[in-house]
Amino acid sequence: MYDIVTQGFGILALICFIISYQVKSNKGLYLMQALGCVAFAIQFILLGAIGGCASQLYIIVRNMLLSKYNQWSWVRWKGWVVIFVAGAAVMTALTWDGPVSILPFITVSVGTIGLWTNNAGIIRIVGMCCLSPTWILYDILVGAYSAILNELFVIGSAIWSIYRYGWKQMIDPESEFQKK
Repeated sequence: MYDIVTQGFGILALICFIISYQVKSNKGLYLMQALGCVAFAIQFILLGAIGGCASQLYIIVRNMLLSKYNQWSWVRWKGWVVIFVAGAAVMTALTWDGPVSILPFITVSVGTIGLWTNNAGIIRIVGMCCLSPTWILYDILVGAYSAILNELFVIGSAIWSIYRYGWKQMIDPESEFQKK
């Protein structure tokens, strides 16, 4: 039963992440992904993967700040990228569990760099080409099997949203994607 509950949290996160890539605004994307991160944090703690859990909680804080990117001018300060990446390095050191701990650090760091562009196209490309593959490797190593399924769906969902809304709309700084 414990394994079913543990993997169930990954399925719940999967649902949140699938929805996140179908939301038309970056703000909505961040909110749905925060809910997914909560479910993953619970799954990782149940698996004893403290680094993965800490990374999910860190991602929630970062994404909630980013959800105000267009409303609060101080959030747009590019120095936040350095602060968040440095914080991720400290978090990694504090939760070190061997080389596997580098993988959540990569996802937090590269994700931060990509997200601070506030460009829907870049956000999706970074997710598909770096974040999801890195999380898949981490999930395999810690036994978060339903999370692997999540990352495969995230990649597919991101591809679908690019097809659905159009690449040109996603990369245009003046498009509705960047203003919501």
